[in-house]
Amino acid sequence: MRMRKKPNLQPRMEKCAAVQIAEPAALRGKWRESFPGKSLWLEIGCGKGRFTVGTAKENPGAELIALEKVEDAMVIAMERACAEEIGNVRFISMDALKLREVFAPGEVERIFINFCDPWPKSRDAKHRLTSPNFLRIYADILPMGGEVCFKTDNLPLFTWSLEQIKAEGWEVHSVTNDLHAGGEGGVMTDYECKFREMGVKINRLVAVKTENTKNGASGEVPRLRNAALSDARGLNE
Repeated sequence: MRMRKKPNLQPRMEKCAAVQIAEPAALRGKWRESFPGKSLWLEIGCGKGRFTVGTAKENPGAELIALEKVEDAMVIAMERACAEEIGNVRFISMDALKLREVFAPGEVERIFINFCDPWPKSRDAKHRLTSPNFLRIYADILPMGGEVCFKTDNLPLFTWSLEQIKAEGWEVHSVTNDLHAGGEGGVMTDYECKFREMGVKINRLVAVKTENTKNGASGEVPRLRNAALSDARGLNE
């Protein structure tokens, strides 16, 4: 769903300037110096920030960098962080394709991808945040043993993503097709709360970088063919 443009966006962004990094590329290779003693975590597509704020609050030893290219959503997340006085989260407005320009090799320890756009048509598969091209970007900025934590309500996307992740040489842990079956299941996003109330099952996995994980230096990224998806609740796209 496309978010409605906010006419007062810039004034609201300016009020939250303390938690936004306007020029993140200037910190490439210097993130640990900027946040000494903190593990650097990255959330790709933070949306309105429920997961962002909750995760930062539960993990004071981590600095959470929340990336979102839709500023109309990001400003809500920034306001949440400011309202709760969360000191270990910062926001970046940019596209995930530019991550290598912002983070040096091995600089990020953990990446969160929650309920991303499934891009259901085959011709758009390259835009999925779990496509081989993006997986190689993540491999470049994570250290050995670094993690990608992925959650989605869309089972076809999850199944497809699991195939890509294994093919790209990641080690997969904690695979589940019903994250909340045994209880809360960790910090939830706004979407996740709604889905859980509707009885929609949530899929989750953790992908770990190993010596076999392909990265930007691994040669040509495989072309994606016959990669169309159907909606998790049985609706054809």
